[in-house]
Amino acid sequence: MPAARKITARSPASATSSRSDPQIRSQQENGRVPAFPRRRACTCRGKPTEKGNMMSEQNMPERDPDYVCEDYGDVKAWTQIRVTVPLEQLDTLTALMSMISNNLMIEDYSDIETNLRTCYGDLIDEKILNADRTVASVSVYVPSDRSYADDVAFLRDRMAADGLNGKLELVGVNEEDWANNWKQYYKPLKIGNRIVICPAWETYTPTGNELVVRMDPGMAFGTGTHETTRLMIRLLENYTQPGCRMLDVGTGTGILAICASRLGAGVCRAYDIDPTAVRVARENIRESGLTNITCDRSDLLRQVDLHDGRYDLITANIVADILIRMMPDVGAYLAPDGVLLLSGIVEERCADVIASADANGYSVETCLPDNGWCALALRRKR
Repeated sequence: MPAARKITARSPASATSSRSDPQIRSQQENGRVPAFPRRRACTCRGKPTEKGNMMSEQNMPERDPDYVCEDYGDVKAWTQIRVTVPLEQLDTLTALMSMISNNLMIEDYSDIETNLRTCYGDLIDEKILNADRTVASVSVYVPSDRSYADDVAFLRDRMAADGLNGKLELVGVNEEDWANNWKQYYKPLKIGNRIVICPAWETYTPTGNELVVRMDPGMAFGTGTHETTRLMIRLLENYTQPGCRMLDVGTGTGILAICASRLGAGVCRAYDIDPTAVRVARENIRESGLTNITCDRSDLLRQVDLHDGRYDLITANIVADILIRMMPDVGAYLAPDGVLLLSGIVEERCADVIASADANGYSVETCLPDNGWCALALRRKR
């Protein structure tokens, strides 16, 4: 049995995914968490260990060689079986829960301090920061129409046998709630003077000089409702010149590239490291009918196309630490008179980003604040 992994506050969807965790602010923005994947749950119960022995590599139950992977298909309702134990018992609990299903969600907040010392601390929700770090939880999900009595009985017996001091909970979860209910709160939204962000499933008739951008965010970040996206769109209205070459780093849904195109930009290239974001962005670009935008995968600037020259406008709505890390390299992609638009910066980190920009030869032309966030427009120093 593979060793247990520590995962901090992961959603059920991402707990079995190989890609990186969805950004926390993406979940906050859309008022939702990602939908469950189509599950293939492997049941692999084996022989019990002697009563009282903690499971280890030596005495861990063997996998049943005849176990099969059950395809749950499309399930509308699930039962969450959640067990909370003292932190030091997490690995044992993870091994035990994996004997019921390989669809695990592990909640372990003990490494928050480490994350704060490295990077991305500005995106950690206060509820997570204040969570109890002495305990951890593991959840598995089974279809509600399938009896889970045997699973619960099995867990109770094994927890007692292995000395796990845990709390077991059962919670009903509707697939529809996770996947679709957030849509009722996503309505057409006007940003700045001209741009109107409209959900793909809503109807909207523009008035005056309004430009409608239709979006279906799927599991990517960027609906226009978050302050960081709104700030960037306001900057785009001021800095997008007719026919300019535009580069969007970390495109998410493709919203910024689409807005720039609507505002008159020429060639627009969008990149994201997340293949799901690239797929969503391509779908939104295709639905928009815009042919001047391309979208591909790139780890920040590493795979960005420079064959046709530098870019007049570069946008990056990410986080402060990534923007700072990217700053020394962006000059190779920005035209001499180009503008660099940065967002995703909490106010407390704005000075850090500005200091990095200054050290790399950029000056601040515009700084826009909004509800604890800020966005910057930078140019090369004269």
